[in-house]
Amino acid sequence: MTTLLMAAGFVLVFEGLIFALLPKRLDDLAAFLAQMPVDARRLLGLLALAFGVLLLWLARTIGA
Repeated sequence: MTTLLMAAGFVLVFEGLIFALLPKRLDDLAAFLAQMPVDARRLLGLLALAFGVLLLWLARTIGA
């Protein structure tokens, strides 16, 4: 449970930094994503998901 809370905290810190330091770039990114086809956004999301699972697996394997 501690690991889950730490991970959620890290995500919030990272996202907060992006919103605080790069708000205009975030607007540009949102506009860019809105122009992408739905299938391309879905593929991007699936790739991000797979990469995240891989990172979690590596962290768990190396840390154990």
